[in-house]
Amino acid sequence: MFDWKKPTVQLLGRWQPWHTGHTALFEQALLETGQVVVMVRDMPQDEDNPFDYETVWHKIRDSLQAAGHMYTEQYIIMRVPNIVDISYGREVGYTLTERDLGSTIHEVSSTKIRDEMRLTGELD
Repeated sequence: MFDWKKPTVQLLGRWQPWHTGHTALFEQALLETGQVVVMVRDMPQDEDNPFDYETVWHKIRDSLQAAGHMYTEQYIIMRVPNIVDISYGREVGYTLTERDLGSTIHEVSSTKIRDEMRLTGELD
């Protein structure tokens, strides 16, 4: 089971939609501590955020499950407010890490995926 006292990596995002780049980021984060909390910003639905929290939750869980990751053992998914800034003071016991996943993964874009979904009728 997920250990709330164990060091954990946090992934914070809108995940609109979750895609292969997000899975690659998750897998890098998982290597760090062995467990991840995926935080989903609770966004007002609009053109850039077409999916509600429940849809996002299921897309993340289904994608990670298909990649062989175990929910509640390796990760949890959590709804959080629309966080727009993360502030910290001095030596707070955690770091902020930008992970370079390579140009192929960095080219994957939720905006492009949403545009394609609109063209194919998957998203109105």
